[in-house]
Amino acid sequence: MLNLFIRCLILYFFLLLAMRLMGKRQLGELQPFELAITLVASDLVCIPMADSTIPLIYGIIPVFSLFLVHIIITKLATKSIRFRKFLNGKPVIIIEKGNILPDVLKELNMNIDDIMEALRGTGYFNPSEVEYAILETNGSLTVMPKSQNKPVSPEDLGLQLPAATIPVSVIMEGEFIGENLAQLDGTIKERVLTLLDSLSVKQQDVLVLLVSGEDVFLQPYKGDFITAQLSSDDEAYMSISVHDESSDDKNGDDNNGNGEVEQ
Repeated sequence: MLNLFIRCLILYFFLLLAMRLMGKRQLGELQPFELAITLVASDLVCIPMADSTIPLIYGIIPVFSLFLVHIIITKLATKSIRFRKFLNGKPVIIIEKGNILPDVLKELNMNIDDIMEALRGTGYFNPSEVEYAILETNGSLTVMPKSQNKPVSPEDLGLQLPAATIPVSVIMEGEFIGENLAQLDGTIKERVLTLLDSLSVKQQDVLVLLVSGEDVFLQPYKGDFITAQLSSDDEAYMSISVHDESSDDKNGDDNNGNGEVEQ
């Protein structure tokens, strides 16, 4: 039993390493040849994993061979457009100017339920809202909405907003993330601790705390999330907004229902 357990661990980590070297795509984003290699490699590893009489090398060598095949195919696909189209196919327009194209559905062996499900996954429930919908080579649906159905952007309203910043995880599961703190200014830890003290929240009670510029998102283990804003001055001025679901039900009738506090 111990021998079988060790064999399973070895083959599992070898397969995990091979899949990791092939890339970070999710299963639904794999091209057809990548999905085929993944399925075959998984099956090949299962044989020596389940039968202790088969040498481990019989599972390692085939997976390594498939990894080399993947590298070669990927390089060829990168250098040749024709080979890439032959291997993966090409994107197909399936909705044009709000009209679902039945001939294309038939060619792709798809039905209306498939299209409507994929369309809903992009956030649109009615084909009439769509200018073009393209079925990509990995099976995902890309949608270009009609102009009148596009979400309004700040640019449409002529607004000039500050540049967006990536939220950085400062606290995760009650612990400060040292490598992330190094990306921020040197006083951020003290300012975050000051914020936690003002909210009477202990560091170990924080599930996650994100900092984006001067904006802070805090999700404790218990209770609703809290958003705050830290200034760069010495007084550490904080504008805090505590999310309260009960206040959402008031539909904004109470001006103090958003829990805004200034310190």
